[in-house]
Amino acid sequence: MKKLLLAASMAAMMAVPAQAADYVIDTEGAHAFVQFKISHLGYSWLYGRFNTFSGDFSYDADKLADSKIKLTIDTSSVDSNHAERDKHLRSSDFLNVSKHPKASFVSTKVVPKGNKTFDLHGNLTLNGVTKAIVIAAETTGEGKDPWGGYRAGFAGTTTLTLKDFAINTDLGPASATVQMELAVEGIRK
Repeated sequence: MKKLLLAASMAAMMAVPAQAADYVIDTEGAHAFVQFKISHLGYSWLYGRFNTFSGDFSYDADKLADSKIKLTIDTSSVDSNHAERDKHLRSSDFLNVSKHPKASFVSTKVVPKGNKTFDLHGNLTLNGVTKAIVIAAETTGEGKDPWGGYRAGFAGTTTLTLKDFAINTDLGPASATVQMELAVEGIRK
């Protein structure tokens, strides 16, 4: 009888589908990045990043479409490697950090594309404006780390039109959009 109960319990446990694991984005170890590049008047590229952000995600490789992510960015942490430019980027001409000190992204759906790629749909709130965007993303790997934890990593890109987020400073047509690049490594909770 005990063997029958044990076998039934094991069969029931095996029938339960695996659930997504929850991860925290590893910003402490600097294993995640939110970077951007924008054309400077059509003559060169200006690169930058946000140094302070946080977030978490839920992920199951077997059910990629069920994945979710939330990300919050401290817009005052913008860093283009030039203090005066960063001061201008924080002003009401661009990020308006005195009124909108945070930007956020909350996913709404994940559409698997095959070969470890997917489209990450969600709502980006920037400069007080919320718009639906799509991030072209890919899984970059997952597995145990040397410290006994488990990690999963992703990369993605999207292009934002500045006027969509009420950033109306006109630097010419070559500077109307900004390319965003994200690299996220999460530690399973």
